[in-house]
Amino acid sequence: MPDTDALLDRWTALLTRCGATADPEPYGRDLLKRWAEPQRRYHTTEHLEAVLDHVDALAEHADDPDAVRLAAWFHDVVYRPDRSENEERSAQLAVRALREAGLAEPLVEEVARLVRLTVSHHPEAGDRNGEVLSDADLAVLGGTPQQYEAYAAAVREEYGFVPEDVFRAGRAAILRQLLDLPALYRTEAARTRFDAAARANLAAELTKLG
Repeated sequence: MPDTDALLDRWTALLTRCGATADPEPYGRDLLKRWAEPQRRYHTTEHLEAVLDHVDALAEHADDPDAVRLAAWFHDVVYRPDRSENEERSAQLAVRALREAGLAEPLVEEVARLVRLTVSHHPEAGDRNGEVLSDADLAVLGGTPQQYEAYAAAVREEYGFVPEDVFRAGRAAILRQLLDLPALYRTEAARTRFDAAARANLAAELTKLG
């Protein structure tokens, strides 16, 4: 389990660097409470910590690493598996919270744009911030086979309300869509580290789904 105090320290340092005029701690505690909601099995504080770590590892590829870090905090902060508007609601929460915290409007708008980008994970060419966030969020696909199996099982748990045949068909369609992409990862560092393993993991899960 992630150290929530350490995560809160990371949040506080990030908001302070970004020029917050309000106390960052209450915002951070609210975010961590949301990330720990009981309906979550994969989209948890562990996922948040992993994405933040991957953003740190890829930071040199971003134009504004702190904007990407803020987007990582908010990208799944609203998460209901039975809803389709999670990213939009997460972006709206980011705008409200970051404005209240006193961050500059261009930064607030960039964070909201990045959160909305996680609907597709398809940044435009030259969108360096978007590339880093997308690669960090999809890094889980390139884990070891055991790590990937744990991820896939957690996703299935989150969608436990969906009948098995419906889930298998929908999941297979998503996997095929990912495998058909010319590039799963946009930064060279992420491609080198994750692409081959991710494609193998996706193909293996697709085979299991039938």
